[in-house]
Amino acid sequence: MRRLFTEYLHSWKTKNNRKPLIIRGARQVGKTYTVEEFAKNNYAEYVKINFEETPELKELFKTNDVINIKQNLEIYSGKRIIANKTLLFLDEIQSCPEAIVTLRYFYEKMPKLHIITAGSLLDFTLNEMKYSMPVGRVEFAYMYPMNFYEFLWALKEYLLLEFLKHYSLGKEISLPIHQKLLRILRLYYFIGGMPEAVKVYVKNDNLPDVEIVHESIIKSLEFDFAKYGTKSQQEILVKLLRYIPKSIGKKFKYVNAAPELRSESVKKALQLLKMSRIVNLALNAKSAGLPLESNVNEKSYKPLFIDIGLANHILKLRLINIENLITINEGNLAEQFIGQQLLSFAPYYIDNQLYYWAREKRNASAEIDFVTELNYTILPVEVKAGKTGTLKSLHIYMTEKKLKVALRFNTDTPSIGLVNNSVKVGKVVKNVEFNLISLPLYLVLEYKRIIEDQNND
Repeated sequence: MRRLFTEYLHSWKTKNNRKPLIIRGARQVGKTYTVEEFAKNNYAEYVKINFEETPELKELFKTNDVINIKQNLEIYSGKRIIANKTLLFLDEIQSCPEAIVTLRYFYEKMPKLHIITAGSLLDFTLNEMKYSMPVGRVEFAYMYPMNFYEFLWALKEYLLLEFLKHYSLGKEISLPIHQKLLRILRLYYFIGGMPEAVKVYVKNDNLPDVEIVHESIIKSLEFDFAKYGTKSQQEILVKLLRYIPKSIGKKFKYVNAAPELRSESVKKALQLLKMSRIVNLALNAKSAGLPLESNVNEKSYKPLFIDIGLANHILKLRLINIENLITINEGNLAEQFIGQQLLSFAPYYIDNQLYYWAREKRNASAEIDFVTELNYTILPVEVKAGKTGTLKSLHIYMTEKKLKVALRFNTDTPSIGLVNNSVKVGKVVKNVEFNLISLPLYLVLEYKRIIEDQNND
């Protein structure tokens, strides 16, 4: 299973100022597999320690004497740990916070030793750590489920992948190619990007087998909740886990998620799901300028699930004949897909944050699905499940923010056009003019390059 994240590991390995790497990501997104494959292909030897499988090894990290730790790990593993030749992989490191602390001393006393760590509940552990974090002595990187390009690669659609990577606006996409890409896109909607689900589909070409994997992953996520707190908190987490897929693309309201519970309890549970990276929250960015983070409404956010395939499984959509399956959540699925792909963008050392814009006024509400930054300018992004859809909110946003370029994703072929229209803002009618770039959903991972190329022409 080829992962684009491996390219980042290659660049990390060859850096002059390389530091121990901490990989953060939800359970079962492929962290362990990716590191192991990278180690096998790029090192003479590697030593893996899994703190959940061998909890007795936590004892070795109760000291900060890294020379002694290294010697003990060599004796235990039966392998020499040699600078620049061996990769030391500390897996499930959230189970041993002391090991996180020792990374500082490994960096200071053994800077040429290559160390990668990973964990599925790391954010939760780092937030609760009672020890001093090795600030400035470690690097962080972030992994997500397989994106659409990695999915195409798994399906061996290499030529389609190359076609998308080199597509430019104005170049025609023939109807048969367009329809094929939409079929694969729909397949991704329901299989998703969890590596095990993709692997099973590629191996067996059987969608019911994918359902079994999805159910197993959901259950494992629920079992993890036992590590979070009290039984009542675990029950709220399970309730939220099952609710979030129904609320994708909508402002999150505590009363809708669990009307019988206090909002504070639901809020705490939602933050725990966020720290476990099962849920991502798109924040409401009110600012007309950059950075988007500078003026967000902390009380207004939209949830996205970890994976579109898992979301559909929770919604109990049977994967029998997905081409003819029309759901009431088509718009939400398209928004989940775009959001999931935006999060997966490199560079991997950045913890990506999603934003949207909403104005809540009586008889004058408006919302933009996503807002992002491109070339030091805000870029509004609208997502449509079909080929058409109203752009009233976009017209209002472009008028208020005085922007010149907007992006729309839909299921039509690519196009670019000048929008010149009248829009009513409050009681005033104003003229709005901007360039609207429309791209099919399957080109989301190319939008930055396509827009930049267009601007350079």
